Amino acid sequence: MTAAVPRALPRPSLRRIALTLAATLIAALLAVVLPAPAAQAATAGNATGVSRSGDTFTITTSSGAAARVVIARADVLRVWLSPNGSFTDDPAGGDLAVNTAFGAVGATLTDTGSYYRIATPSISLRVNKAPLTFALYRADDATLLWAESQPTTWTGSQTTQFLTRAADEQFYGTGLRLGEWALRDKTVPVAVSNQWTENSNASPAPFYMSTNGYGVMRNTWSPGSYSFGAPTSLRHNENRFDAWYFAGNSLKDVLNGYTDVTGKPFLAPIWGLELGNADCFNASNPAYQGDHDRLRHQTTPDVVGYAADARAANMPSGWFLPNDGYGCGYTDLPGTAAQLKEKGFRTGLWTSTGLSGIGWEVGTAGSRAVKTDVAWIGGGYKTAFNGVKQAVEGIENNSDARRFVWTVDGWAGTQRNAVVWTGDTSGTWDAMRWHVPAIAGAGLSALNYASGDVDGIFGGSPRTYVRDLQWKAFTPAFMTMSGWGATNPAAGYQDKQPWRFPEPYQSINRKYLHLKMRLMPYLYTMSRHASDTGVPSTRAMVLEYPDDPVARGNRTSGQFMAGDSFLVAPVVSDTSTRDGIYLPAGNWTDYWTGKVYTGPGWLNGYSAPLDTLPLFVKAGAIVPMWPQMNYTGEKPVSTLTYDIQPRGNSSFSLYEDDGVTRDYKNGASARQRVDVTAPTTGTGDVTVSVGAPTGTYTGKPASRGYEFTLRSASAPGAVRVGTTSLPALSGKAAYDAATTGWYYDAADRSGTLWVKTGTTGAAFTLTATALTVPTGTTVGGSAPISQTGWSVVRADSEEKAAENGAAANAIDGNPATLWHTRWSGNAAALPHEIQIDLGARYEVDSVTHLPRQDGGVNGRIGSYELYVSDSTSSWGTPVATGTFPDTAAATRVAFSAKPGRYLRLRALTEAGGRGPWTSLAELTATGRPTG
Repeated sequence: MTAAVPRALPRPSLRRIALTLAATLIAALLAVVLPAPAAQAATAGNATGVSRSGDTFTITTSSGAAARVVIARADVLRVWLSPNGSFTDDPAGGDLAVNTAFGAVGATLTDTGSYYRIATPSISLRVNKAPLTFALYRADDATLLWAESQPTTWTGSQTTQFLTRAADEQFYGTGLRLGEWALRDKTVPVAVSNQWTENSNASPAPFYMSTNGYGVMRNTWSPGSYSFGAPTSLRHNENRFDAWYFAGNSLKDVLNGYTDVTGKPFLAPIWGLELGNADCFNASNPAYQGDHDRLRHQTTPDVVGYAADARAANMPSGWFLPNDGYGCGYTDLPGTAAQLKEKGFRTGLWTSTGLSGIGWEVGTAGSRAVKTDVAWIGGGYKTAFNGVKQAVEGIENNSDARRFVWTVDGWAGTQRNAVVWTGDTSGTWDAMRWHVPAIAGAGLSALNYASGDVDGIFGGSPRTYVRDLQWKAFTPAFMTMSGWGATNPAAGYQDKQPWRFPEPYQSINRKYLHLKMRLMPYLYTMSRHASDTGVPSTRAMVLEYPDDPVARGNRTSGQFMAGDSFLVAPVVSDTSTRDGIYLPAGNWTDYWTGKVYTGPGWLNGYSAPLDTLPLFVKAGAIVPMWPQMNYTGEKPVSTLTYDIQPRGNSSFSLYEDDGVTRDYKNGASARQRVDVTAPTTGTGDVTVSVGAPTGTYTGKPASRGYEFTLRSASAPGAVRVGTTSLPALSGKAAYDAATTGWYYDAADRSGTLWVKTGTTGAAFTLTATALTVPTGTTVGGSAPISQTGWSVVRADSEEKAAENGAAANAIDGNPATLWHTRWSGNAAALPHEIQIDLGARYEVDSVTHLPRQDGGVNGRIGSYELYVSDSTSSWGTPVATGTFPDTAAATRVAFSAKPGRYLRLRALTEAGGRGPWTSLAELTATGRPTG
């Protein structure tokens, strides 16, 4: 919430006006805060010497500037460049890099003549002498991670680093960026604007990572701008350069190193993974700046009525923020919190003014969450960071509870303290479209808890609400903001609670909230994994498939992985069909139907009526599930279900603790490992080895029942626990009544084996004989390859003097433009060629050539050669040769599929023999993605 609103105008209208004015003021401010780089800039000059103290190396220069290299760990280093030669100016101090004492490394220093080499078992840093520049390699001193293309410059108010860019290098990070997460060729503001529109940055972080195998965090509070072009230009508004670098063998490695230094993502209380709702329930307060006459919102205890409504509607949700600070305040907070707790809800507050009363609110009244409002911490940077820290301390210093704080202005390191969300957005299809990559992309900066208000804070509709809730149920933390949306369900209400919508919307909302509650042990385990490794629960496809060229880029930004098992492809337009779902290599089971698809490739025409979220489960998945409940603790977990997609060998380690206190930090937790062995194809035995839970915590059950659902295309021959055969049951009713046994339902998701093994606290092994692994339907047969990611690598000639004959016109999707080789001046002789980067690797099986369409005839291609390759330096033999007709019609050339990323067309002759020219309107191709 952003602005005070008098009663004279409807709240949404004034709120929009306030945001517009704020955006205008911010834009003006940013013009001052982020001016264009000065024309003249200084550099360090040449390196003149190096000294060391342990693993710290100081480089002197000809200009009086100095550089300091700190090797903190074999794969972590700091490069600090000081224009005045002093290293006393460190505004970030220990706020961002909180863990740097990893012990002595014993780095080596070598003077090679042209550069100093500082090396560890993981990396080799070259300090080039003339001029001073840096380049980081792996330990082999040959595999480049990054290199400065020119010396770092400073102007007195800005410092900019320039890096070379590899031919296929991709970049990710910069915090909660509102839009696509693959950043190559994008310029990203690393600055607080509070605009909350597409391509702004809601919670910026001065961190990015590269597919080259490194990440970097600028150790600063200053705003900046990162341009991921060639060269890559990285600027911050300060007269110093200070950066931490993290080398890794994968993006996950880099996130682990980054969070080793800046802090691991916090582990939220388990109720924090349930749906929350924020609204003012003390509207009668004269100081309140909104509508004083809202029904059922007169005093804070009115929220208990809404809690009762949720439970009566059998609708899972877990917490309320029953005030907004803008004069709303609260009455009888202790009584309200106690009554909400009786109904399974926790209470939190959000504030626009600060936290002066948090000791009493937490310690006496029982509040357990804080939302830091932009009216208080909207200045961002250290102000916001300190506000979040104060909220964390207010909760943890006054209770045994865990931190659960929401902030709209995060920075590097915020992952250890708070949930970040996308700000005041609207419930529209377009906003939903860019929210999907925004929230998945936040994880590429280790922000495990990233969210956006369900259906936005403004506007919205029953249909957008349903679709938005569906996919956000697969993210760790989510919340609704009531009071500012469209009137619902009648005049006087602007509620966005899921139970206040009419049918069929209410039932659809219930369906996905029920599913999330059943998946709570899986999602909680994923969040614990994030707090251990920095790898988020909500994952951009590239995190799980870093070697898949399609997954590396924004063609997959409209979907994500929920943990390591679920692929979620949200529907973000008013349609009942989902196109463009990318399934990476392997087998994927439709969660709803059980149909198996085999990737890699694109799935189009997927039937997705309003109640169906496209959802796929990875082969080998082992997913723990609770009994159905509306809030954590409503029922004992007397039976734990493992939902399994048997294929090959797989494992899962379930994490459990008390879910509420910080005792887990002292080891009060348990793990249970489950291993599955199954055939990769065909029919065979499936073995599920369930380990005994190891470890202990308050409330841990001594024993519990187990249930298993295993997808199989055939009924088993027999089912055993250890050496004891389980009875075959006649059907679902007999199964429900039994304590042990099994039955097979061929109609349940294309075939499901249901098994109850009884109650135990010990390890055991379940064996089902003669199960059949379902056969997958191959997706991604040959289809048109989108030109979106294409670029011209080389064209040997272009006519630009007399007309725009740029080669890029041949792949711009516009038949009215054309590539024409040079004809003015000295025309280049045939043959001519164009080389195209397809942006990813494909099995290409046809190319279509469209001659110029402007009425001209010269340059029509006659004889030709076509090549497909993984390298522009080694094309091999042509995939096709021939002669195009001397007409304006398109010609498709089909050939045996050839894998490669690059396409080459060589024009050997001109069709009409009119001259040494080549022209082309469009070049398109078909194929299927390949790893």
